[in-house]
Amino acid sequence: MPVLPVTVFYLHGFASSPRSTKVAFFTERLAGHHVEVRCPDFNLPDFQTLTMTRMLDQLNEALASAPASATPVTLFGSSLGGTLAMLAAARWPARIDRLVLLAPAVMFAKPGHHLLPPERIEEWRRKGALPFFHYADNAERPLNFTFYEDSLRYDAFGAAITQPTMIFQGLHDTSVDHRTVEAFARTRPTITLSLLDDDHQLIKSLPRIWNDVALFLGLVE
Repeated sequence: MPVLPVTVFYLHGFASSPRSTKVAFFTERLAGHHVEVRCPDFNLPDFQTLTMTRMLDQLNEALASAPASATPVTLFGSSLGGTLAMLAAARWPARIDRLVLLAPAVMFAKPGHHLLPPERIEEWRRKGALPFFHYADNAERPLNFTFYEDSLRYDAFGAAITQPTMIFQGLHDTSVDHRTVEAFARTRPTITLSLLDDDHQLIKSLPRIWNDVALFLGLVE
């Protein structure tokens, strides 16, 4: 039986926010078990200057600001937030007890990743910034090319994750290929992978995911 979590950090996805449907869903259900959910806003101070390094720094500050009584910490990560959770778990294993990953972008910034095709990457490089649709704002927002350059510093697929981890991945996900997630999970014995009849958002699978997560976190028997 796992140690009951006191605090969950939910790491939202690319061009999302702490106001997302999944954040609200898990916050409500975890509150019923007296588990606090903290969701850093990675759009701050602005979306245009977003980088993975900045996200890691923000998460490090958020973890450091949590009271000692807030351990053990469980990270939930959605899409790019899943990438961040993987990198953080490998970087700070003593501070992070376990992971719940929703359609994690395990191939982030690598060939075949969905963010942009190669010809658009070159356009991005030339222009310095490109507009991306921001789901939380329901509008396009510019993002600097430094986001992509910085991402090349990190290898999420090679992250050494030793914590107990649950991954939920949609079979009809057009953003994250379930085959790469399967390959990622296959070599890590602490990971349990659930392939679902769903898309990238995993919205219709949330009740099923919650049942598995509640068991995984020791909230129910």
